[in-house]
Amino acid sequence: VIATTAFIGSIFGQGGGAEASNAELLASLQATLGRDSGRGVWEDVMLIGDPEAPTTLEETFDYGVLTGGEVTGSVELDEGSLVSVDILEQVGDDGPADEPAEPAGRAAAPASTNPVGPASAPGGSRTAAAGTPPAVTNPAADTWPAPGPASTATYDAAGAPPERLASTWLLVDSGASANATPMGVLGPQLGYFYPEIVQQIHLSAPGVEAQGAAVVGLSMYLLLGRTQDYAWSLTSASHDVRDVFAEVLCEPDGSEPTVASTHYEFEGECVPFEDFDAGIIDGTPVTIQRSVHGPVIGTATSGGEPMALTRARSTFGRDALNLVALKRMTEGRADTIDGFYETANEFGYTFNWGYVGREGIAFFSSGRLPERAEGLDRRLPTLGNGDYEWQGFLEQDEHPHGVPGDTGRLLNWNNQAAPGFMHGDTTSYGSVHRVQMFDQWPERVDLAGVVGVMNRSATEWPNSLIWPPVSELLEGSEAPSDLAATVVGYLDDWVADDAPAVDEDDDGFYNQAGPAIIDALFEPLVLAVIEPVLGERSQEVFEAAGLDGDSGSSIVSKDLRTLLGGDVEGPYNTRYCGGGSLEQCREDLWAVLETVSGELAAEYGSEDPRTWLMEGLRTEFRPGLIPDTMRSTNRPPFQQLIELVPGSG
Repeated sequence: VIATTAFIGSIFGQGGGAEASNAELLASLQATLGRDSGRGVWEDVMLIGDPEAPTTLEETFDYGVLTGGEVTGSVELDEGSLVSVDILEQVGDDGPADEPAEPAGRAAAPASTNPVGPASAPGGSRTAAAGTPPAVTNPAADTWPAPGPASTATYDAAGAPPERLASTWLLVDSGASANATPMGVLGPQLGYFYPEIVQQIHLSAPGVEAQGAAVVGLSMYLLLGRTQDYAWSLTSASHDVRDVFAEVLCEPDGSEPTVASTHYEFEGECVPFEDFDAGIIDGTPVTIQRSVHGPVIGTATSGGEPMALTRARSTFGRDALNLVALKRMTEGRADTIDGFYETANEFGYTFNWGYVGREGIAFFSSGRLPERAEGLDRRLPTLGNGDYEWQGFLEQDEHPHGVPGDTGRLLNWNNQAAPGFMHGDTTSYGSVHRVQMFDQWPERVDLAGVVGVMNRSATEWPNSLIWPPVSELLEGSEAPSDLAATVVGYLDDWVADDAPAVDEDDDGFYNQAGPAIIDALFEPLVLAVIEPVLGERSQEVFEAAGLDGDSGSSIVSKDLRTLLGGDVEGPYNTRYCGGGSLEQCREDLWAVLETVSGELAAEYGSEDPRTWLMEGLRTEFRPGLIPDTMRSTNRPPFQQLIELVPGSG
């Protein structure tokens, strides 16, 4: 039970730890654009602290980017100096070694020049209509549409850890309910496995009456579910429970250190790294080096000074303690909102807890979140010499938590918890987020209506959110061709109809051309917006900053709205599209429409956009033991539909 809970927590309940990649991107931008301009662009594309980001709560909670005072303990890296540790080098290509290998940490291959950045809703895959295209599958079922080729089983040790973000919950309080009842539609996205990693169970014992999802095996407690008086579910919060520390390397004899040095400075002493037994891979014992903060993940230089990079995790060694919260939820101890807050706060993994009880609906964002020393920028590595250690952890009342505001609703799709509260340094929140697809609410709604809101968004193409500001900017200007104008009109109508991506007749292709068109347009549109500033580095920044989904839509939306003179909170440091010229921006975006429309017409053999039908995505089951697939939607594998009568059970 502990192992499976830890496995689930390690995938869905962690965040942060990309400070080295962030610093690498900053160094690259400053080398290209100059120190001040490069910093300004980096601040923009990081998308942390955007006041326009959709949040679950309206109340501000203070857990910001800067920890107070002058930034003195954050480390910037030299361009091109980051090298990731590769523990697989100990295994080699020729099977198990005869002798134990040297600890990993000093002779790895250079990290990618295009590190994968924060995860967001990725774009889909485009396939040709001619012939019989191969099946398009969504093996992860963690995000929809499926991740592109960059989604692999491994990643650079010093890069951004992967994130899995797709769970949802929609909660409605009695004041906004047609039946004056609190209710919710709660859907955790744990992926599709065969055999499954969780099972639905009903626990009945003296003092316990609960149903829900539990880990396979000895299922003593529910991960999520309901008792007679309340229900709860989780979405990944990606809070900042991991930090990268930059350890200043040294030699015990006082000689000049290098990136191969095996000692580091801590509290005024030159101390050795610990050799940690990391287990066995293919019969070969694997050893990694650890500092007081965590395992060595890479090396770099800062101002020419050699550094080892380590990653600390606040939940390390505490996986079993998370069962306390699950035990209390299962036993019915959260039958009041205050009791729910206290129980959810016991969970060290980072999750957004949605709660429906007879007393009402509520939200709590959990995680063992470090209270950091002053003088830090949380997006960058922390100097590991002992002067900037964690000072403790957030108290319960400092976590985002609360009840609904005037709307009477609480909504979460892995979006930002509350204004002022920074999640992980891997996680970008801009002005556009898929949670905005939970829309078109009536003044009063019943449970079927909540299901309808969820279900409509489940087949709405996420990257369609880029289109409204593009269409607004092009409005009133002349299209370069009839085909480009037709495509714009088609997309306007498709988006107005909630951008559906549905294979209604199960023939293997979507019934609408919108997914194929937006899928082909998305990256060229984002690149066209940022290229006037970033030039040939645009593709690198697109990949490093994770602009392939909501983040890219956010950059485009805010920049174009600024150019149009719209009402913009927190404008960017830099004007991107057209270099700040409305006329040039329109010309650049029309050029993208013209080029992509022509390519699609040639690919599909028709100038009628309605015939550009993309093959529908299908979900398969991990780890591939069965061949079955099913049509993909942006919806969890199972959901709770809950409506409770207010008052006592």
